[in-house]
Amino acid sequence: MVERIIAACDGASKGNPGPAAWAWVIAGADGEVTSWEAGPLGRATNNVAELTALRELLGRTGPEVPLEVRMDSQYAMKAVTTWLPGWRRKGWKTAAGTPVANQDLVMAIDALLTGRDVRFVYTPAHQVDGDALNAAADAAASQAARTQEPAGSARGSALPPPEPPSKPAAGRARRPAAKGASSAKSGSRGTLKAKFPGRCRCGRPYAQGESIAKNPDGWGHPACAVAASSG
Repeated sequence: MVERIIAACDGASKGNPGPAAWAWVIAGADGEVTSWEAGPLGRATNNVAELTALRELLGRTGPEVPLEVRMDSQYAMKAVTTWLPGWRRKGWKTAAGTPVANQDLVMAIDALLTGRDVRFVYTPAHQVDGDALNAAADAAASQAARTQEPAGSARGSALPPPEPPSKPAAGRARRPAAKGASSAKSGSRGTLKAKFPGRCRCGRPYAQGESIAKNPDGWGHPACAVAASSG
């Protein structure tokens, strides 16, 4: 019986869009990182970086070996596990009839997934006692985004240390938003400032005063609203 490869991949964009990069890590039998790679993307969005990281990981692992992919991107996971079959049936168009965002990357991933045993696992980012592989991939992608230089175990590079977990801002208690309450004052086009803390459709919370946008399930992160419109 072939052992399943355990891996993680992540993308980073410093500005979204901004200097971006992708990274993947693969664990050995002891759970520690045995190989990794990161590459720069120039100026790109976080979604492009996340999808590129997955494409690179799939391209560097044998299709005959079962694979577990740990990711912190709800968009990338839903794109390839939930929305992709419908996009394919519709000729790579969304439900609204518009072209699928990042279509070249999604189609490349679709081809790499065909006939493979790949299991996706969502791992929230920047958590105390969070997933070590996800943290390693996140650190590698962030470093490559800042330096715009390729790195990896094959190059003899040292894996950068994980970035510290994020801390909630003082006074921003995580309490459910009142039903129907969503905004205070207008921000950029299509977004508003949240009047109360709440939770996005992706499962992650947003804070009072944070920019939010309308999505099919209510209000949440602008990036998740864009992803929802692509589905």
